[in-house]
Amino acid sequence: MARAPIDTSCIADDNVPWMPFVPHSELVSVKLYRADPLRGEVISVLRAPPGVQLPRCQHAGTTTIYTVQGRWKYREHDWVAGPGSVVIEHPAARSTPQALPDGTDDVIMFVVTQGELLLLDEAGEVVGTENWRTAVERYVEYCRANGLEPRDVTGLDA
Repeated sequence: MARAPIDTSCIADDNVPWMPFVPHSELVSVKLYRADPLRGEVISVLRAPPGVQLPRCQHAGTTTIYTVQGRWKYREHDWVAGPGSVVIEHPAARSTPQALPDGTDDVIMFVVTQGELLLLDEAGEVVGTENWRTAVERYVEYCRANGLEPRDVTGLDA
């Protein structure tokens, strides 16, 4: 049985729009590079201005974050991530990301998330869910609203 070749892809950054992370934050924006429905994985870049706190969340799978620019931390931890830092978060971890207010540059993070991300209120109740499907829906809606042609971010049309 012959198998189809697996293509290696290169996605040019200037072909990926910054989208507001709505409805969760008007100040935070995200670039979606890939949303893999087979593995439930999302590859994105997140940008937040100094001093912004992102929604508290709980991960269903592993999340790996590489800090490109700026400084940030989880409210629940003492460490601070800066440029070049890698944070690996295990499934079921609960955290509240904060862009530190001590700099002038936006925090920019390259993020690989596996599985669902549950957004929580202060009482720990689920108020939203993010996953590959919501990422694709946000991307397609943003492209249509802004007159952009959406590209296949799932790789299923290849």
